Amino acid sequence: MDDKDRSLLDAVDRFIEREVRPVARELEHADTWPAQIVEKMRAMGLFGCIIEERFGGLGLGAAVYASIIERISAVWMSVAGIINSHLIMAALVQRAGTEAQKARFLPRFASGELRGGLALTEPDCGTDLQAIRTSARREGNHYVVDGTKTWISNGIQGHCVALLVKTDPHAEPRHRGMSVFICEKGQGFEASRKLDKLGYKGIDSAELVFQGYRVPAANLVGEIEGHGLKQVLGGLELGRINVAARGVGIARAALEDAVRYAQTRRTFGKPICEHQAIQIKLADMATRLEASRLLTDAAARAYDRGERCDMEAGMAKLFATEAALDNALEAMRIHGAYGYSKEYDIERYYRDAPLLAIGEGTNELQRIIIARQLVKRNPA
Repeated sequence: MDDKDRSLLDAVDRFIEREVRPVARELEHADTWPAQIVEKMRAMGLFGCIIEERFGGLGLGAAVYASIIERISAVWMSVAGIINSHLIMAALVQRAGTEAQKARFLPRFASGELRGGLALTEPDCGTDLQAIRTSARREGNHYVVDGTKTWISNGIQGHCVALLVKTDPHAEPRHRGMSVFICEKGQGFEASRKLDKLGYKGIDSAELVFQGYRVPAANLVGEIEGHGLKQVLGGLELGRINVAARGVGIARAALEDAVRYAQTRRTFGKPICEHQAIQIKLADMATRLEASRLLTDAAARAYDRGERCDMEAGMAKLFATEAALDNALEAMRIHGAYGYSKEYDIERYYRDAPLLAIGEGTNELQRIIIARQLVKRNPA
């Protein structure tokens, strides 16, 4: 990490303390879109974190980007999600788009003028992406899209999505009939409803409905049908590194709050941090945090080297998100009744952490990916 990266991280820390921490609890409880925070992130260039400088982005590597996400998530995880979904879309165009598509979309993505996310999940399809039903049929210079997507981050407040569709529903194997389009909102593209959630509030999760929506053929990523699943799965490596970094952020916040509280709460005539039972909890929490951070950094550096890193990203995502869950629960136990109170942030960590074990591929799926890659890389 060079001086430029350190200066950026220092600026992010100042931004978080000045603009995010003072309002996070209030906005999260009200489930309010953080409009002012988003505008300030635009001004800082954070919507262009991993977009190349020639397109107006910051050109950051995944390792620095993961550090930014950890810092934000330690204060309010939802804000990190607003950036992440957008940048997976941008990374997909940057990696698989034509030069004309990069020139048309990436500068607008980098500035935050055009914000959005990734539209994969459907009401009857989550992990098995090849089972999607949303279709796009060609009509002249356009494709006509019909179908429904659900649990789409930035679906209401965003302006566009990278949409996974079936361009050939009868293709065998199924993935050969899948394509991705950059779809800007317009006639036939509606955010039908905002989905209510246990946690991860502030960021909008929406159901999107496409009825006779016409998207230009020039918006087909790569301009060749049938490569959509491969394009999306490549983007999920970065997404899983991001989710791992969010897990590190929550695990860190839970530990820091627990350490602070354990030094002020007294029982039996002494601070609870002097009780062995609490010390054991704090030690395990700190160890989980450090291991999570190291795994996430290793996956991010492999990504930056251009290496295949689905196993590394899967390990980081699996371990860091489980660490977030464990640390959030232990922090609640250390805080006792106060951990269950909305006057403290512990209950928010406890509500936010479970999403991380589900999103960007469930942790059960990560275990399968890890095992398969382990065997493939170590043939008998």
